[in-house]
Amino acid sequence: MRLEAITWDRLGDRIADRLLDLEPADAAPWRRVAVDGAPAARPGDLAERVAEALRLRGRPSLVVGADGFLRPASVRLEYGHRDVDAYYDGWYDTGALWREVFDPLRPGGNGRVLPDLWDPVTDRATRSPYTDLPPGGVLLLHGPLLLRHWFPFDLSVHLLLSPGALRRRTPDSEHWTLPAYERYEQEAAPSGTADILVRADDPRRPAWNG
Repeated sequence: MRLEAITWDRLGDRIADRLLDLEPADAAPWRRVAVDGAPAARPGDLAERVAEALRLRGRPSLVVGADGFLRPASVRLEYGHRDVDAYYDGWYDTGALWREVFDPLRPGGNGRVLPDLWDPVTDRATRSPYTDLPPGGVLLLHGPLLLRHWFPFDLSVHLLLSPGALRRRTPDSEHWTLPAYERYEQEAAPSGTADILVRADDPRRPAWNG
């Protein structure tokens, strides 16, 4: 696949421009976007850039991190602190994401989204208030392993790191998660299925297929 160099700021602008003209396939009045990538690729940073670009264009948006929907530690760590299969299949509360984030943004939904549910540091519910996303607004959900759950994204962005870059940029204490990302590439093929692919090996010089 041919990729061209771009800056992060321009990338945020180009994605925002694309969203202005995007019509959801289910005719929902909201656009739902995945910014998918391992933590080392910093998908949240790109989601925030897109949100700022949308703000400058007069389009409301809401940035939601998947890490705000982790399961309680008693569930996540049932099989130990470094169980790769549990990380891949059971760390994220996909049911809560469907219920609190995606269902309100379906056709006929009320647009009231819960921005987070669980704080992994305190291991307690966040008790955050609901946020009203007005019609025409854009949800930007960022986090890892997003493109394997059949979430109704209207646009998907995948931040790709080579195995070497992923290892270098992942803290040693989290290297145990690396096999999960290898499995993700093999089973979900996000590099081939995402609408937009961004290679982020060099954090200063991304490239994309736009």
